[in-house]
Amino acid sequence: MAEALAGVRAEHRFDEAALLRWMENHVTGFDGPLAVEQFSGGQSNPTYRLRTTERDYVLRRKPPGILLKGAHAVDREYRVISALHATGFPVPRPFGLCLDESVIGTIFYVMEMVEGRNFWDTAFPEVSREERPAYFDAMNATIARLHAIDPSAIGLGDFGRPGNYFERQVGRWSRQYLEDADAGRVPAMDALIEWLPANIPPGDDVSIVHGDFRCDNMLFHPTEPRVIAVLDWELSTLGHPLADFAYHLMIYRMPPGFSTGLAGLDLPARNIPSEEHYIADYCRRTNRDGIERLDFHLAFSLFRLGAIIHGIKGRMIRGTASSPNAAAAVEQLERIAELALAQTRG
Repeated sequence: MAEALAGVRAEHRFDEAALLRWMENHVTGFDGPLAVEQFSGGQSNPTYRLRTTERDYVLRRKPPGILLKGAHAVDREYRVISALHATGFPVPRPFGLCLDESVIGTIFYVMEMVEGRNFWDTAFPEVSREERPAYFDAMNATIARLHAIDPSAIGLGDFGRPGNYFERQVGRWSRQYLEDADAGRVPAMDALIEWLPANIPPGDDVSIVHGDFRCDNMLFHPTEPRVIAVLDWELSTLGHPLADFAYHLMIYRMPPGFSTGLAGLDLPARNIPSEEHYIADYCRRTNRDGIERLDFHLAFSLFRLGAIIHGIKGRMIRGTASSPNAAAAVEQLERIAELALAQTRG
């Protein structure tokens, strides 16, 4: 269940002595020596485990190489987890942000290494049938709790531009897709770029959104069905909470083995809550009567995922992809785009 660790990949190596000096000067309580390993995940930002004799840390950095403007915003990650940690929301404790690229070659931040269970399969095959609903409930409660936090009250009132969220996001991801000529074009993505702007539903709620809320971006308590840390905040911003929830809800529309999807599985046999039940729980927790235009929210979320993977394809072609699993993700691009387009047909 834990994410694999290995030696630092050649393209992501850096001056470990320089990092040690920075840690000694900027991380309260730090005491070397320091050993560096790299996590196998991190499609976007290389992620490392920093081992010392007393405690371990995690380092997240921008990848080296030519990057798209606005991508790999580890400084934004650091800002949001710092604000959320102060509220008691389950995120790792932040220890320091380095904006000086001369230290290891890119900007980076250091946070607490949280010891917990990481699940890659949303069907939770590793836990008992009886416990499974509690894990879904923990995810549901955590995203609802995030959406209930007042951004202005925790210093994040300017963390994104409020208003016209879907218009801006469709434009952002469309531009990123269209500008990445290296990755080529996908007919279903082109069709979605036409459909989405013409079908934006009314309403403009604003909350902190995670942007990639999936079970593999969470750590659960070692023995309890409880989320103890939400990870990977690179895509977080101020946005529409239903966009965030619909992205999380995509698991019910994706087939097994397809980004850990649940579609087609016998959910009652596995004691997994239905999509309708899961939506109802979220709406109860967030005081909603329901979710209108779910077709749009799911189409947008899948389109956005397609644009993210399209970006991974471009980075893979340019040699800057952070994860050895990039090729497997890219293989799913056309299927994800087709699934997104299918949502528009009801």
